[in-house]
Amino acid sequence: MKYVEFDRSRPMDIVLLGRVAIDFNPAYNDQVKEEFKPLKKVHMFEKFVGGSPANIAVGVTRHGLKAGFIGKVSDDQFGEYVVDYFNEQGIDTTHVTKCTGGQKLGLTFTEMLSPSESSILMYRNCIADLQLSVDDINEDYIKNTKALLISGTSLAESPSREAAIKAMMLAKKNGTVLIFDIDYRAYNWKNKDEISVYYSIIAKEADIIMGSREEFDLTEKLIQPGMTDEQSAAYWHGRNAKIVVIKHGMKGSTAYTCDGQKFSIKPFPVEARKGFGGGDGYGAGFLYGLYNGWELLDCLEFGSAEASMMVRSNNCSDDLPGPDAVRAFIREEKEKYGEMVARV
Repeated sequence: MKYVEFDRSRPMDIVLLGRVAIDFNPAYNDQVKEEFKPLKKVHMFEKFVGGSPANIAVGVTRHGLKAGFIGKVSDDQFGEYVVDYFNEQGIDTTHVTKCTGGQKLGLTFTEMLSPSESSILMYRNCIADLQLSVDDINEDYIKNTKALLISGTSLAESPSREAAIKAMMLAKKNGTVLIFDIDYRAYNWKNKDEISVYYSIIAKEADIIMGSREEFDLTEKLIQPGMTDEQSAAYWHGRNAKIVVIKHGMKGSTAYTCDGQKFSIKPFPVEARKGFGGGDGYGAGFLYGLYNGWELLDCLEFGSAEASMMVRSNNCSDDLPGPDAVRAFIREEKEKYGEMVARV
């Protein structure tokens, strides 16, 4: 069954709105290998484009979808680096604009202590991505895409939160599929009530909602705290959602559909390099399957495979795979562990 119908006449497959940053990860390549250690002892870093919606944009583009981005970058060398990188990937940057007030892109320094222990040190004062304003949101751009993905981080401060809400309203007005990737990051938020207020505004209108159990708890704090996964899914299906995806990290994830079904998947076993970045690969792979009209469990399996591939990588963008690589990974894993390795 198709739960979401995309308007195939529209030229753009998906436009993503939200955060783009610069990741500095401990170097791990043929020339330099910074092994697991505290951040204060790392000398060499590698630079990558980062930020969840930016990474998903790269991921879906690697799968052949036509993606665009609505965002704000700094008016400096790092801002140029992001725009150049997007252009090289084939992502439309006509609605990526530069800040005029000196705001800077976020810088993320990654600490990798072990395959299961990693964290980030984030610099986000006077930040560029949250300067997105209602004037940056163009109705024709949203009207000409099959889907709009809004990242929850864009709701953390004004003027970005109003820009995101305007984009949501224009998507609803023009029949554009609305995807909400909750994408909670603690920085820039002032309190949990504020999170629930703004997350729920978008979630109530979204056709597809994706997030972890913690992210759903934050969204639902002022609605009905302490809901189970099934209760959460039923609540959002009662609003507008057709598909609700709730993730539990290494325990796997489940997609709940508006006809009362649920489909679950587990991670594929890999030797991890880091404990993050998998969600962006998951999102890219899952959405690729939806666009191709696959059965939902196949979409989940493809997303889970891509997530596992990315947690063993040293970055969250450059190593995002194409569809052939994901299929090869799934085939190899099933040959090694059995056909049901990820299926619940």
